[in-house]
Amino acid sequence: MRDLLEIREEIDSVDAELVALYVKRMGLAEQVAEYKISNGKQVFDKEREIAKLEKVAELVEASSLKSGVKELFEQIMSMSRKRQYQILAEHGLGVKLDFAQVDKLPEQDVRIVYQGEEGANSQSAMKAYFGEEAKGVPVETWRDAMEIIAAHKADYAVLPIENSSAGIVTENYDLLVEYDNVIVGEQIIKIDHCLLGLPEAELSDIERIYSHPQALMQCSHYLEEHREWEKHSVKNTAVAAKKIMQDGRRNQAAIASRNNADIYGLKILKEEFQNNVNNSTRFVIVAGKKLFAKDAKKISICFEIPHESGSLYHTLSHFIYNNLNMNKIESRPIQKRNWEYRFFVDFEGNLNDSAVQNALRGLEEETIKLRILGNY
Repeated sequence: MRDLLEIREEIDSVDAELVALYVKRMGLAEQVAEYKISNGKQVFDKEREIAKLEKVAELVEASSLKSGVKELFEQIMSMSRKRQYQILAEHGLGVKLDFAQVDKLPEQDVRIVYQGEEGANSQSAMKAYFGEEAKGVPVETWRDAMEIIAAHKADYAVLPIENSSAGIVTENYDLLVEYDNVIVGEQIIKIDHCLLGLPEAELSDIERIYSHPQALMQCSHYLEEHREWEKHSVKNTAVAAKKIMQDGRRNQAAIASRNNADIYGLKILKEEFQNNVNNSTRFVIVAGKKLFAKDAKKISICFEIPHESGSLYHTLSHFIYNNLNMNKIESRPIQKRNWEYRFFVDFEGNLNDSAVQNALRGLEEETIKLRILGNY
């Protein structure tokens, strides 16, 4: 049996050869890029790569090594493509962006819409982002808000996008895809839920609870202790508080924020009973114009990929290769295509960054559909 140190020394020698061959291969990839630029050819040639993988697998006799060799060359060709995308960008052939950069987003004398009634959490997020003096117009649904800014009848809409306890607001993810509006900002606010009833009501009177589905989920532990209560979903926590005031029934209560008690003349029957004491919701500020501030630091995108093995793995490799830090990934089902999904990714960067442009160029070529949802 050979000595381990001797084997490792031989491995080091082989590795040095591999590195030299890798450098040589990347040099050839650069020549390929120059040729494709001159002849207007795309970098990604899927059929060529499939044929190449089959060919290199045939060079190996041991069946146990064939899949490993194919995986190795998949990675080599993937890195080759990424280097070619960099060269294209250096020649001014990066991804075409239809976003306009501004020094600072307009925030004074702007028209803002949010979903819900007076006292809605969306209104609180609006004031936190634009200032206490900001005057927003409430609308009935999130879709209404998106319609209004798409028609340029308002400058911004404020939409909840995810909660630290209940997860994403799926409807708003879908609306971001449906409309050609873009995210231009975000605001995180702490959400403290209270149980609100009529001034004369007591906790023992309560039989029915009203709130937004997300709020009901965020307070599920406490509600589980009161299974006798009927739970009813409404469009907004402030809508729930307003309903309790308007109905005037002692056996009804709303889960809503503390300020709703003052706005609607209600009594706090139970304070801050959400599952997570640090319960927070992230809101996005959405505009109908494709703008981004020059100091924007986060990018949101969505994309669709082939429904086949390794697709997501290879797609995400563009972030690794370009040293981009991904903050979040979510998926949503694609309508009318069972078991296929659209992916949403948040990552750090600015649309002016060369690394971002390289990654986007690769994603544009190698995904079925890519959409930049905003840089903020």
